[in-house]
Amino acid sequence: MAFVVAAVGTALVCWPAIHLSHRWNMLKRPDGQRHLHPAPTPVLGGSAMCAALLIALVVTSRIRQFHEIFATSEPLGVAIAALIITAVGTLDDRWDVSPPAKLAGQVLSGSALYLFGVTMYFFRLPFLDIVVLSPDLTPLVTVLWVIGMANAVNFIDGVDGLAAGVVAISAGAFFLYSRQLFDAGRIAGDNMGPLLAVITCGVCVGFLPWNWTQAKIFMGDAGAMLLGLLMACSTMVVGGRASEPSGGQTYFFFAPLIIPFLILGVPMADTVLSIVRRTARGTGMAVADRQHIHHRLLELGHGPRRTVVILCSLTAILSGLVLGPVYAKNNLILLPLALLLAATIAFALWPRD
Repeated sequence: MAFVVAAVGTALVCWPAIHLSHRWNMLKRPDGQRHLHPAPTPVLGGSAMCAALLIALVVTSRIRQFHEIFATSEPLGVAIAALIITAVGTLDDRWDVSPPAKLAGQVLSGSALYLFGVTMYFFRLPFLDIVVLSPDLTPLVTVLWVIGMANAVNFIDGVDGLAAGVVAISAGAFFLYSRQLFDAGRIAGDNMGPLLAVITCGVCVGFLPWNWTQAKIFMGDAGAMLLGLLMACSTMVVGGRASEPSGGQTYFFFAPLIIPFLILGVPMADTVLSIVRRTARGTGMAVADRQHIHHRLLELGHGPRRTVVILCSLTAILSGLVLGPVYAKNNLILLPLALLLAATIAFALWPRD
């Protein structure tokens, strides 16, 4: 129900968002450099996503299955943080606000999450001990987690359908992962991580028909940062609260905070490469360039649609590597998935005519 409401809600709200974008001159115009779309395109997709998120939260709050979740203050914190980051992103889409101002909005959004209890308490390092966060570190870690996720999704939002496709797969995989933790008794019934993950997946699925090449509407910075925020929320409350596994458990339960980095491997790798590249050049992180992974694939001649398919395929394969051993009940699935991953990377790096 949560998935359907989020998907249908996003698909329906995008229609008036397109008309409002034209009416309010909220359009992204091609510039022949970073923005190569053929015509001015509406950019209020992030607002449509946020509206659908709020609708999904209201609807699910009326379902008895989720009463334990909505008895806490956390859903309200997510809603407030989502409104903050969407508002900041919308202002940036309209007037190109300064990088410090955009960062301040991300910090404010992360701070709202912390104040309403949406944060992690501890995390487990693979084969090591549990690290318990002190009250002094918890707000800092929460804000940094939001900043990292928001910018990771924002970096890959450069080709029609790419960010929505990658996050849809990642969120769907994380829902399956967190649901397994819930069934195994590793997370409590009031943990809203699985619900947020499936709503995020629904939002992306509902947005994709409008955003596929040629896009009728862009999510803009507002939508990209919103998706990053939602992934940050779901991964924090699952990965930062999963209980200690008992002896003999598969690796799947060893590092619930590490799993998101594998599922979100594409945007995370792009973020790391961006930091290294811009540090080496002596430029700030706010200085845009055309050296992201999707730009490199376009330069190799893959084209926009093939680029999206390649990166979404990589995300799906990485998700399979994480979830395969659990659902297959053995590790035999890892070999074909690893071979498929290598073949996909080789295909991506092979120049096209």
